[in-house]
Amino acid sequence: MRFFPWKRKSSLSDDELLLAYRNTGDKALVGELYTRYAHLIYGHCLNYFGDRELARDAVLQVFEKLFETLLKQTPDNFKVWISFVARNHCISELRKRKTADGKQDLYVRDETELSVVPNDDEQNPKEAQLQKLESAVEELGDEQRRCIELFYLQEKSYREIVAITGFSEKQVKSYLQNGKRNLKRILTQSA
Repeated sequence: MRFFPWKRKSSLSDDELLLAYRNTGDKALVGELYTRYAHLIYGHCLNYFGDRELARDAVLQVFEKLFETLLKQTPDNFKVWISFVARNHCISELRKRKTADGKQDLYVRDETELSVVPNDDEQNPKEAQLQKLESAVEELGDEQRRCIELFYLQEKSYREIVAITGFSEKQVKSYLQNGKRNLKRILTQSA
């Protein structure tokens, strides 16, 4: 059996598959979404982990979560939404690994009686900055956060954001401008 089945089995759109899954609970419908997007999610996971086996495991974990998650929420654009789910899953897994590695390092250092353990900000200042930025983005209003994520993280154009969100182009520009200003304010206050 191949990890990435390439042939579409259904002519239903993503939205139709999601609606049918919510109504029937038929896991084969989520399987069709897996068929369509596993390669995309694999690419995202491979970028984060840099290891093919870890990326494959992550893809499977992401799609396993969908059985429960899709019964509770219906994403507007499945492709964009599943990309965010995969990104968040990878970041979460990397943090868990870093924490586990950190605990192992502390244990080894205690055993060898080393005196000082540097904090995470000293070990990896870029990671600390990214975490601050991520939490600052979460503080933005829904519209600003959505536009910032689509424009900067997913590199969507104004027109693509208009199509995805339903906002006017003027609103998108305004949300981006105000979002950037608010991010700067939040980050300077927390510094």
